[in-house]
Amino acid sequence: MKKISTLLIFFLALNAFAQETLSLDDCYALLNKNYPLAAQQSLLNQQKDFDIDAINKLRLPQFDLSVKTTYQSDVTSVPVTIPGATITSPNKDQYRATLTANQLIYQSGLIDAQSKAKILAAEVKKSAVKVSLYNLKQQVNQFYFSILLQDEKQILILDKQTLLESRYREVNSAVKNGVALGSSSALLEAELLNITQQLFEIKSTKKALINGLSQLIGRPLLESIQLKQPQVLVDEVNTLNRPELSYFDLQKQEITQKSYLLSKSVAPKLSAFAQGGYGNPGLNVFDSNFAGYYMVGLQLNWRVFDWQKNKKERQSLAVNQQLIDTQKETFKLNTNLKTINQMAEIKTLKALIKTDLKIIPLREQVLKTAEAQLKNGVITPSDYITELTRLYEAKTNLKTHQIKLEWAKINYLTTTGNYENKQ
Repeated sequence: MKKISTLLIFFLALNAFAQETLSLDDCYALLNKNYPLAAQQSLLNQQKDFDIDAINKLRLPQFDLSVKTTYQSDVTSVPVTIPGATITSPNKDQYRATLTANQLIYQSGLIDAQSKAKILAAEVKKSAVKVSLYNLKQQVNQFYFSILLQDEKQILILDKQTLLESRYREVNSAVKNGVALGSSSALLEAELLNITQQLFEIKSTKKALINGLSQLIGRPLLESIQLKQPQVLVDEVNTLNRPELSYFDLQKQEITQKSYLLSKSVAPKLSAFAQGGYGNPGLNVFDSNFAGYYMVGLQLNWRVFDWQKNKKERQSLAVNQQLIDTQKETFKLNTNLKTINQMAEIKTLKALIKTDLKIIPLREQVLKTAEAQLKNGVITPSDYITELTRLYEAKTNLKTHQIKLEWAKINYLTTTGNYENKQ
């Protein structure tokens, strides 16, 4: 039992210290799953099913119950006298209850057109949700790569701190032995305190960025989260695969279906009806007693003239399609302009990285000489700190440019909608 408890504690401790990792693809998947807007996809499907089911009910018999009582100022009367016969006029107070059943027989495809219109309307709404979720990827990229930048800065500053602490111990020993002035040690100590401040700022900034990313993807993240740096290849492309393009196309399809639905709404409709009733009078208006009755028949409805209202509505929809075409072309133009700037940024960062890789070895050589000179008292700690700072500025520039390059690549692929094709 004691061994089991020991093993349990060991595994719990191991799990507690396990490094949590997260990739950019994981963030995208969590965004599409957990962001509140994503829940609209399933809700829109439910709404569509309810709407289609309601429309299909029109194919079934429709029942109407009517109960009416009236009092009228005059009634039908026969203005002649027939010998041997008495014709009684109906009562002025009348009562009637009817149940009418209507069955649509022919509706020229109107119900099918209504169903398809509801389906397309739902698809347009779902496509709008996809567009909104897709545009949030840029925010995910912002948080994700900003966190990566803070991680790299922290690594470099900790490395710089280690070197400074080593120099501080050497100079402090020299001060104790009377070989160096006390101000030399104080200068290095002040620089170490400055590094402590920088590390605190990085920690605070990273914490805020992690909280922001956590809110977007709907998942709590530890401050020790380890983000994987994406590596993608980017070629200049002329093809856009953005969800907005599908959204525009679906909008046009919806308008086409609405126009078709309008044309069907003025087509003739044939229905059968059956009506049963009980009232006073019944069908025989000269019988003043309560009586039951029924009637059956066919009914044709056809609006043959509407002052071109239907035609004008369809013309308005055609104009709306043209407006969507202009929106689509405007979107494509603006997106292409954006990709031109992003590709220029990628090329610039590649050139900067090449220069960074040449600068760093030179700075390392200068710092190595400065270390020897500091030990021999040829230069002051201030001179050494200057060269150390220049080296780590160069290293920071390299890491910053490398991360920004991958960031720019991801942004370019996100803008063109081709990220999934480059993985």
